[in-house]
Amino acid sequence: MRNVICVGCDLHDKNMLLMIGVNGKASVKKTWANDRQTRQAMIADLKKRAAEIGEARIVLAYEASGLGWVLHDELTAAGIACHVLAPTGIERSLKHVRRKTDERDAQRLLDLLRGHEFAGTPLPSVWIPDAQTRDDREVVRAREKASRKVTTAKSQIRCLLKRHDLHEEFDGWTNAGRTYLKQLVEHRLGFGASGALSSLLRELDVAHDEIARLDAALEELAKQPRHAEVLKRVRHKGVGLLTSLVFLTEIGPMNRFKNRRQIGSYLGLTPRSNESGQRGDRKGHITRQGPARIRRVLCQAVWTRLRCEEKEREAHEALTRGNPKRKRLATVARMRHWGVRLWHDFGEAQAVASGAVTPPPPASASPAVTPTPRKAARPPRTARQKMKEFFQPQPA
Repeated sequence: MRNVICVGCDLHDKNMLLMIGVNGKASVKKTWANDRQTRQAMIADLKKRAAEIGEARIVLAYEASGLGWVLHDELTAAGIACHVLAPTGIERSLKHVRRKTDERDAQRLLDLLRGHEFAGTPLPSVWIPDAQTRDDREVVRAREKASRKVTTAKSQIRCLLKRHDLHEEFDGWTNAGRTYLKQLVEHRLGFGASGALSSLLRELDVAHDEIARLDAALEELAKQPRHAEVLKRVRHKGVGLLTSLVFLTEIGPMNRFKNRRQIGSYLGLTPRSNESGQRGDRKGHITRQGPARIRRVLCQAVWTRLRCEEKEREAHEALTRGNPKRKRLATVARMRHWGVRLWHDFGEAQAVASGAVTPPPPASASPAVTPTPRKAARPPRTARQKMKEFFQPQPA
């Protein structure tokens, strides 16, 4: 059996702590700085250890963070297997939470890696996007972040108006409303309040200008060959360019998921489960796992469709009929519906764009077929039945 060097790495901005274990032997602690030159020295040290025990295979694991994929890329280029783990998928005891140290975190990763290598236990690994997808994400995330800055500035302006009992006269974010805010700055507010309001208005104008620039960048991104064909084939009312690009860049290849249950779980739109002993499986709030950006744009898409699509309003009202408190629950159900719908449509479009699937012929060119008898129509489901189907137990 070939020797294996398992390494658990607790990665930070300035340093990284490694717990190195050869096969099942006791682990050894090693600390390195987190810079380009020191990381290369760390890789050379691991290779030296592998050569000393007979060309052992090296496997390293660390948790995903905001530091990106630099360490993963360097390790992969050096021929070292690397697993990037999702922090939310790692089980931790209450004792570990109360006595958290870098060494214990690295040792926990080492134990998980050993279990995977020697016993085949699954690792909560994240999907590693390619370089092009990472680059596309930057401008899409910048656009989504700019829109949140606009929302924050507007909320702060409304709060300032409420503190001075002026919010009832505010006519919203129309031309008349902006004129009213400028009049408050010039005539009605005191020195401090007018200075704060003018600062917020300037911040809002800057955010709007930045959104306009980023929208132009998104238009250019949508014209790129890797996205143009896919976006052309998927068009739904209420699902705009930003929603589509967020969905495409955050998920990547749609064939990563096999069915709607997997994509629903990835989006964090499935209910939590709580079952123990004689107590049955109790469903709670949604898990909220996965990228929150997709949930935000899906929520916006649902509310847009509720304003302009009669069928969407009917489906939403069918879930809330008889109990207005189900309004939020129905919105989540529609978000999951459109998450699955977009996953299916974008998956087909990606398959056609890549040449893996031949596009269907136009309706006029389709050969005549003999109609087959249709099955008896299923009786309409009640709102309670629809909600029960939505909250079916999800696979682990």
